[in-house]
Amino acid sequence: MIERSLVSLLQLCRSEPGYDEWRLISGALSDISEAMEVFHPRRSSRKITVFGSARTDIRDPCYAMAEELATLAVAAGFEVMTGAGGGIMEAANQGAGCEHSIGLNVDLPFEQHPNRYVSNCAGRLLHFRYFFTRKLFFLRESDAVVVLPGGFGTLDELFESLTLIQTGRTPPIPLVLLAPEGDTFWEGWQRDLHQGLAARGLISAEDGDLLIGAHSAQEAVERICRFYRVFHAANLGHDRIELLLNTPITEAQLDAMNQVFDDLVDEGVIQASEACDDAGMLRPCLRFHFDKRRIGRLYQLLDYLNGLELPPCEALEHPGERTTGQRA
Repeated sequence: MIERSLVSLLQLCRSEPGYDEWRLISGALSDISEAMEVFHPRRSSRKITVFGSARTDIRDPCYAMAEELATLAVAAGFEVMTGAGGGIMEAANQGAGCEHSIGLNVDLPFEQHPNRYVSNCAGRLLHFRYFFTRKLFFLRESDAVVVLPGGFGTLDELFESLTLIQTGRTPPIPLVLLAPEGDTFWEGWQRDLHQGLAARGLISAEDGDLLIGAHSAQEAVERICRFYRVFHAANLGHDRIELLLNTPITEAQLDAMNQVFDDLVDEGVIQASEACDDAGMLRPCLRFHFDKRRIGRLYQLLDYLNGLELPPCEALEHPGERTTGQRA
């Protein structure tokens, strides 16, 4: 892979001699290099990314909700990532504290200045030159995404997450739409999604299951923890998937799962096996061939899997730790 990367750079040297082109290439490589340096020692902890408006006022109920969300996430064993700006991002960094915050700032001519709760956190604030490299690391390093009401930037980040998950470019993670009780921001958005896109066949009806609604910080964290109760991580191949588990399931549970989700498997059946995670730990897993266009149905399987009754064990109770995962 290193040789292929160097060959690509050499080919660019021959074909792109201009300064502007190399400013783009150099900036993107610097973004990637600096981000990897920050994230490498933190791969063992799961991270929740919090998206929301930089314009949210401190008196807005969403501000207090974001702060509480981050506090509860840290208590559950997660670290908290934000875009490092004001509003919702500031609230989340305040709730997480310097020890558990990571800020992914992007250089903008206005609005986007690192908030005071992450600006002085040594080794935990990144300055990206480009949005595309910043987005790459948000999804590469996120184990969950929580989105509070926001504008164009917030919705862009939400749709980027949805697109990469729906197309199988990043493994399944929980996407939580969070707003206070009585706030109809996400209800109207989801209604338009189903009545518009799904009704016209532009997305699958089951794609709605990629999204989780929540009306309190506690509910949001509980839903994220449940997502990783039995399911640990996913390895996506061309037409095959491995679902790494925290604990094995019984043969009877596997048989029942094959009956319920027979339509998801396009060849053979769901098989119980074992596979090594990226840290070299041998884990129980489920392996099967499936149609990647059925990601919404896969989320239904994960919800079914996480709801199984299994003997108590530590792995089921502490979802905040993960092994190094591969991201798109």
